[in-house]
Amino acid sequence: MVDMRRDASASRSALLDVLTRRPAARRPMWFMRQAGRYLPEYRAVREKAGSFLDLCYNPELAAEVTVQPLRRYDLDAAILFADILVVPHAMGLSLKFEEGEGPVLQTVRSLDELAALKPVAQSHEVKQVCRTVALTRSQLGPDKALIGFCGAPWTVASYMIAGGSSDRVVAKIAAYQRQDWFCALIDRLVAESVDYLCAQADAGAQAVQIFDSWAGDLVGTELDDFVLKPIGAIIAGVRRRHPDLPVIVFARGIGAHQSRAAALPGANAIGIETEFDPSLLPADVVVQGNLDPVALLAGEKVVQKEVERICASLDRRRHIFNLGHGIRLGTEPAVVGAVVDAVRRFDG
Repeated sequence: MVDMRRDASASRSALLDVLTRRPAARRPMWFMRQAGRYLPEYRAVREKAGSFLDLCYNPELAAEVTVQPLRRYDLDAAILFADILVVPHAMGLSLKFEEGEGPVLQTVRSLDELAALKPVAQSHEVKQVCRTVALTRSQLGPDKALIGFCGAPWTVASYMIAGGSSDRVVAKIAAYQRQDWFCALIDRLVAESVDYLCAQADAGAQAVQIFDSWAGDLVGTELDDFVLKPIGAIIAGVRRRHPDLPVIVFARGIGAHQSRAAALPGANAIGIETEFDPSLLPADVVVQGNLDPVALLAGEKVVQKEVERICASLDRRRHIFNLGHGIRLGTEPAVVGAVVDAVRRFDG
């Protein structure tokens, strides 16, 4: 078990140091979906909570599952346990999670439906998430950073348009045609996401990550207008209220366009997926990633080799070790521990 309460005078967050380009004591490390169903202690809390949404909006239980991975592993950060659909839910759309099927979300496909949505600030949903942030922060030592997050406008809009499914056809058509209601929805999500991230920062989040799970759907000017520019607008909006808050961007699937994401003004780090060659990013960009989550299913010998390859390719002063996507269901907790041990061994 990891002692999370170290002497504050002798420890500082390696994650925050790398994000702000200060000398760090070690290569920082955390994992996307590090709190989840692969952990038996998570499953026990999930059963106690009832539904997935009940867990998300129960600050005591959500804080517990946020902290659980740091009790098992020598990680440098906790990632807030919540969901990217908190924002549309807080805006007034009905939301439920069907077991084995994923989210079912009320749709928005017109200016009138968009106008009926409420702001997220002061909503019950955001207040509960912020209570989780504050409670989690109180349980972490000074060397453990707390990361908040939101979904990027394109990905969240895709779910809002499709009703929660991963079918983005209608959303892509609306993007190609620059339909008025779609452009207004993207703008609205920028504003609400800024409020949501700033509320998390006010509650104690020390860094935030913007997830764009479907960024690779768009190319050309659509990529610029509905992925990169909205993310840049969120960063700028957060910067106006929290100038020193580090922001990580993870835009999945944009492949060769990843170097364009690196130019986002204000982004402190760029998360890269497994397939991306980090050498394509400028040498002054902080890189987060990019161990294949499937490698964890292949066992300890495989992940040890992959850890060595990744760590050897990136200067630890500009690297946050992570996965190329989230930990998969069925991953053995012991293999996650082997990854952590291998990273620590590599850096001595």
